Amino acid sequence: MPILKDDKGRSLLRISTAGSVDDGKSTLIGRLLHDTKGLYEDQLAALQKNKLTVGGAIDFAAITDGLRAEREQGITIDVAYRYFSTQKRHFILADTPGHEQYTRNMATGASTSSLAIVLIDARHGITVQTKRHAFISSLLEIPRIIVAINKMDLVGWSEQVYEDIKTEFTGFASRLNIRNIDFIPVSALLGDNIVNRSQNTPWYSGPTIIQRLEDVYVESDQNMVDFRFPVQLVQRPHQDFRGYAGTIAAGVIHAGDEVVILPSGQTSRIRAIHTFDGELETAFAPMSVTLTLADAVDISRGDMIVRKNNVPQARHEFEAMMIWMSAEPLVCRKNYLVRHTTRYSNVMISDIKYMVKIDDLSSEPADGLRMNEIGRVSLTSALPLFVDTYQKIRQTGSFILVDPISHETVAAGMIIDRAAQSVEAVGGALHLTRTISQVSVNEREERQKYRGITFWFTGLSGSGKSTIAAILERRLFDAGINAMLLDGDNLRLGLCQDLGFDKKSRSENLRRAAEVAHLCNQAGLVVIASFISPFKSDREIVRACIGDDRYFEIFVDTPLEICEQRDVKGLYKKARAGEIKSFTGIDSPFERPEQPSLQVSTEWMSADECVELIVTASKELLYSRDR
Repeated sequence: MPILKDDKGRSLLRISTAGSVDDGKSTLIGRLLHDTKGLYEDQLAALQKNKLTVGGAIDFAAITDGLRAEREQGITIDVAYRYFSTQKRHFILADTPGHEQYTRNMATGASTSSLAIVLIDARHGITVQTKRHAFISSLLEIPRIIVAINKMDLVGWSEQVYEDIKTEFTGFASRLNIRNIDFIPVSALLGDNIVNRSQNTPWYSGPTIIQRLEDVYVESDQNMVDFRFPVQLVQRPHQDFRGYAGTIAAGVIHAGDEVVILPSGQTSRIRAIHTFDGELETAFAPMSVTLTLADAVDISRGDMIVRKNNVPQARHEFEAMMIWMSAEPLVCRKNYLVRHTTRYSNVMISDIKYMVKIDDLSSEPADGLRMNEIGRVSLTSALPLFVDTYQKIRQTGSFILVDPISHETVAAGMIIDRAAQSVEAVGGALHLTRTISQVSVNEREERQKYRGITFWFTGLSGSGKSTIAAILERRLFDAGINAMLLDGDNLRLGLCQDLGFDKKSRSENLRRAAEVAHLCNQAGLVVIASFISPFKSDREIVRACIGDDRYFEIFVDTPLEICEQRDVKGLYKKARAGEIKSFTGIDSPFERPEQPSLQVSTEWMSADECVELIVTASKELLYSRDR
């Protein structure tokens, strides 16, 4: 279709519209198409023939409300796409439903947009549905919003009404990830400030809708750094040609570039880049191309070609913000199919972190999600998925869930977990498939009446961590709780005996400890971990691995001089003598936790008193069934 070609410097802008029912979305789009000469004569004639006019004037909403049910009910149900152009730019516009029942359709239409137009009826102001659409636009990383305050003619073109709505929306949007917001007072029915500037708003000096759409700069939106090429199809027209077809999700590739194939980890070079119009030396997102490689490599649909030194994370477990789209509620521990780029895998929703309350953007505990509800969830995939965060790359940071029986799309998700541990992106480890237990952690915890959590002790050597941890283990065991002590020295003598004491090795030591604690928690065990863990970045990785809802951080805040006076193991003395390098507190810093779950000190408290405080403070986390 010629209208979609980026010819002679005219770029393409994808737009979505949203707003509450009867805010005037379809009317605005119809007016926009009409006033930019985006309607053909036969379309206008069809409107007259079918009597889709109001008082002799065009019923602009009828232009986009293409379904009979939409015309009968006077609402938009499905997503309607319209294409139009001006002298400066081409546009693809998605008219999405405003009714809460069709929120999933709105999310679908907005998922590829670079700009969203959110309409607000000037008479009614901001509604919950307005907030819902703004929040979804933010989730979908749409960086720009035009807030079209419509039906200004029905409020007497009041500047005060405009300013009040602007102030309220700005306050709400300040908590969202939206880079740019424009407020434009309009009358979609009359055409004020749509294409032509209105004489009724002398107090408004900003652009019209079309001026803003023509001038917005979107060329920097596409990630051109991180090359990602999910393989859609292996082409073998004859024995002398093997090509890998697909759409470049992100980045730029050149003939001759060295690449790695996931999940095999094999390397090769790009021999040629093929298109319908011939070979290219360079290709970039979002072009559809066929790549040939210099070596015979086993590649199939669902694999991904990336640069050797720039690979996505390969994850079995990740977290995401998810919009539930099915009439059947979400069921934890149920098997679904996940489609991520061109890769499919069995997946299970292992936990619901929280559900978002749209009216005030607060979170609340949830044991499920119903249609159009939005929540943060943890997922476990049988096969590794090659992911980036949605904020980094939309295509590799998003996915859909499919019911394996009905084949219905039940959810759309945006990957947000930046700290979850991943399998190395190259090498044989990617051939591993995670086994999902037939006994869920919820079942275990229901039987034992307490939750598997981790008490993570951090503090200087000699602060009293290990002493308190040992007493706590005894105390919990005597109370009928299966608790296991995970001591740093014990781990060094076994699982981590291959590691040194440089910063990288220490970080890996903590990562392994966190993985062990996570596995034990999933089996219903309480873990008591005692590690100096001096760096904030390492503790954040530990927290992410274990999970916020199972992590109880205890900072044993005992002054350095007291720890050094004790020096039970003689380590401070050796550090002062230079026999131990990078010793925490002497020649390596300790970064104090800013917000630990609990802070104690053996300077003025006994170990038993510390344990008593810990047991009391952790009861809610240990026994809560609403997490």
